[in-house]
Amino acid sequence: MVTETMANGSNVTWDPALSRLLSSLENAQEQKELPSSEDEFVFLSELLKSKELHALVSAHNKIKGSTTSKKFFPLLSTSMQVMMDVLEVLASRTHVSEDCKELFFLLQRPHIQGILCAHDAVAQKDYYPHLPEIPLEVDEDEETIKIVQLVKSNEPLTGAQSAEPIVGATIKTDEETGKIVIARIMHGGAADRSGLIHVGDEVIEVNNINVEGKTPNDVLTILQNSEGTITFKLVPADSKNGIWESKVRVRAYFDYCASTDPYIPCKEAGLDFQKGDVLHIVSQDDAYWWQARKEGDKNMRAGLIPSRALQERRIIHERSQITKDSKEEVVGLCSVAVAPVVMSCAPQSPKSPRCTTIKTKKIMYDTAENDDFDREQIATYEEVAKLYPRPGIYRPIVLIGAPGVGRNELKRRLIATNPKKYKTPMPYTSREKRPAEVNGQEYFFVERSYMENEIEKGNFIEYGEYKGNLYGTSLDSVKMLVHGGFVTILNPHYQALKLLRSPQLKPYIIYIKPPSLEVLKETRALAHARSTFDANNSRGFTDDEFHEILHASSRIEFLYEHLFDEQIVNADLATAFEQLVTAVNRVETEPLWAPASWVQ
Repeated sequence: MVTETMANGSNVTWDPALSRLLSSLENAQEQKELPSSEDEFVFLSELLKSKELHALVSAHNKIKGSTTSKKFFPLLSTSMQVMMDVLEVLASRTHVSEDCKELFFLLQRPHIQGILCAHDAVAQKDYYPHLPEIPLEVDEDEETIKIVQLVKSNEPLTGAQSAEPIVGATIKTDEETGKIVIARIMHGGAADRSGLIHVGDEVIEVNNINVEGKTPNDVLTILQNSEGTITFKLVPADSKNGIWESKVRVRAYFDYCASTDPYIPCKEAGLDFQKGDVLHIVSQDDAYWWQARKEGDKNMRAGLIPSRALQERRIIHERSQITKDSKEEVVGLCSVAVAPVVMSCAPQSPKSPRCTTIKTKKIMYDTAENDDFDREQIATYEEVAKLYPRPGIYRPIVLIGAPGVGRNELKRRLIATNPKKYKTPMPYTSREKRPAEVNGQEYFFVERSYMENEIEKGNFIEYGEYKGNLYGTSLDSVKMLVHGGFVTILNPHYQALKLLRSPQLKPYIIYIKPPSLEVLKETRALAHARSTFDANNSRGFTDDEFHEILHASSRIEFLYEHLFDEQIVNADLATAFEQLVTAVNRVETEPLWAPASWVQ
């Protein structure tokens, strides 16, 4: 090493190799042997003298030396994963300890995460393996070509179609020329990481084997029989646009299995996922096949999934193929009259008589029962982002489910745990105030004309009529509770989701699902549950009412499942309540996926 004293008195240690290179450069410049300009010489000279370059070379030498030295060795090579595990633990404790909160935010800083990433890269020896020298012999008469060498990875092999993800790229036969060309670069694969292979490049040779006149399957066979390094001889495409990786995350609303998809270009390049999974969409360049990774998946190579447009076309095609009888069955499922119970007819007053039977209920729900509109919504993907808890402003908790499934009891128990924290909005009514009643305690008593006007404006999330009087829940009353610092608990009619699920309220929607018919009967009998359909609430559920609960639940899931953030099966009330409390606490303390439009 060479130590030089600077003008300010500080000592700088230069790397010998860089010092020799700088000396050779200066000598060549003095003898005017360089074809470069003065500006180019100054640039190179300053670069070779820079502290940053010498620090990088010094770090490289130490890393290289540590591979043969027993003095330096990593204690672990997954510090980023350890950090993620720590963040998950801290996320639930930030409200308990200021130290946990400080550490939670500290570990999310880019500089800390950058250090840990660099540590893991060194510990895992990502700078290996070293590729052999690229052969340089090229016929003078050949057009411009490039030779690329890649290390064969353990990525899965394709079947018999027109692609091969061995090196993270797919190939196909060009329809016009009949030549083998690169069809797609898989994000995160070896080809993408190399930056040397581009879509449209023509494949001339693979491991010195000419592929002219061969099929993609023939090329695949060559690749499968190759070991270690794979050498491609390519004719560069006219366009060499780099691959740009998007930041889009989406939640999937359907299950997908690539091995059963007859239309995917390469089954082994496909990405399987389930309904509810969050996917990182890294490329939408192809109109029909997106590239994506599962969020949090350590496998950096992206996989193919159907695009939103393709999946919507598939769903429309499937629906068009349903027979007339099947259509009637589906329509029957979606439009059987499940008399919408608006706040159990008269929710807050224990003195108010209930409706006698389902058939005699007189309920109005003018914002609802538009099932045709709901069925037109084809749920495929929804763009999402992490929504972080806001100090002092809590997301409303919305309990959705069929009448009789137990939402009212779950809401009542939750509010009872902390009445000062958990609130439900005060309903409005157009009926006359009784002598013992106080306005604003059980109801807001208003004129019928006022309610009708507000309903017309869409300011009521739900409303209904009982014995000639209107009852309803105002959207403004929900907003007042939210901005007042309360956790608002709602259990509205399911079609109220149209108004509630908005960027202004950002609700967390929990679907209360009934168990199977046998479990439903058994648990309600053991708990002596009273029918919500009975006028005086003095009897248990009938078999018809149990079937009605299941039928209504199927209808709700068919129309609105894509809007649910969580599902709780109410087979046992105590267990369901425990799950509800856990979910509410998670909403208050953890960042959760929500529609991207809500995160500004």
